[in-house]
Amino acid sequence: MDNTELLRFTTAGSVDDGKSTLIGRLLYDSKSIYQDQYETIAKVSERRGEEGVNLALLTDGLKSEREQGITIDVAYRYFSTPKRKFIIADTPGHIQYTRNMVTGASTANVALVLVDARNGVIEQTRRHAIISSLLQIPHILVCINKMDLVDYSEEVYEKIKDDFSNFASKLDVKDVEFIPISALKGDNVVNRSANMDWYGGGTLMYYLENVHIASDHNFRDVRFPVQHVIRPYSDEFHDFRGYAGRVAGGTIKIGDKVMLLPSGFMSTIKSIHGASGDQETAIPPQSVTLTLNDDLDLSRGDMIVRENNVPDATQDIDIMLCWFDQEKPLQVRGKYALKHTTQDVRCVVKEIQYKLDIETLHRNKEDKSIRMNDIARVTLRTTKPLFIDPYRRNRITGSLILIDEATNNTVAAAMIVS
Repeated sequence: MDNTELLRFTTAGSVDDGKSTLIGRLLYDSKSIYQDQYETIAKVSERRGEEGVNLALLTDGLKSEREQGITIDVAYRYFSTPKRKFIIADTPGHIQYTRNMVTGASTANVALVLVDARNGVIEQTRRHAIISSLLQIPHILVCINKMDLVDYSEEVYEKIKDDFSNFASKLDVKDVEFIPISALKGDNVVNRSANMDWYGGGTLMYYLENVHIASDHNFRDVRFPVQHVIRPYSDEFHDFRGYAGRVAGGTIKIGDKVMLLPSGFMSTIKSIHGASGDQETAIPPQSVTLTLNDDLDLSRGDMIVRENNVPDATQDIDIMLCWFDQEKPLQVRGKYALKHTTQDVRCVVKEIQYKLDIETLHRNKEDKSIRMNDIARVTLRTTKPLFIDPYRRNRITGSLILIDEATNNTVAAAMIVS
């Protein structure tokens, strides 16, 4: 089994801050692209009369993006080095694509926030920092890009670092680091820059390979939402009854005493079957099948937890949501389908408490029209209790999506507030 650690990171920044160029540079300098890919973008760059090879073309995958020279949707790219595997979510910088950023960043360990060294911390930078903190992304790395255009000035770097730090101190952000780079020239991306000898830190690639992410998951609170009940009905496994799912929190060991929700019955873990056979323990985000020592009835949507550490079981849920629907605004008393871990229920919007101003963090209690890309605090009432944790404690049991039953479109993604 390949045990290389997987790091998910998202890029955020204003339009033309160089996000796509940076990812192109990472892929190119870490030798993660094929020669024919490189030759294709070299030809396109030449045809467009650009100087050198435009590495941004590696990530702008949609034809309309390449034509407009912007990123519209979330582009996922995969690459690996001997130390780690990486999944990059390249998200758009435009204000009208806030929802795409929420989608791309929801599972990330690290947010790379790009700042143009010439412009410093702007409104979009603050917006991305706020969304990163709302989504509880554990690590934020501020890449101060285009340092080649400010003569690699240490003063410019220090000023932007101070400005961002002052703003971030108001947010719920635990770990912020800064690197001065030039994505175009490759300074401090994969290779150390000879132009900034005043900078004593590591390169971007060094950071991505070494940032500590093992404790980003919640290993305290055991949470195992049952996805599927496995009954083979074969002679060989005549009495086998396994519960398949993905560990959403905690460490589960054979012999552990567990509680089953919603029944409240107790049992112990008999065996754990993983992708490569039997195992002694299971941790997030592994997908495993558990068997219990007692013949108890569990079905999809139920949850296995510890007796003295249970999630809230409630029908009234406070959330911060990002609204996705282009056509219809969020309706008070509107009815929606809701997905939370492996549970599918219906809900009604009880109350819109306020709309969040993403630039100032101001809570607007007067204007409650929630349209696409708006972020708001809302109270829902569900048709049956959900087993929830605050999002800050557990990003899996603390998140949910709303679906319009008429169109089957996902209309909101939400973080559960404590």
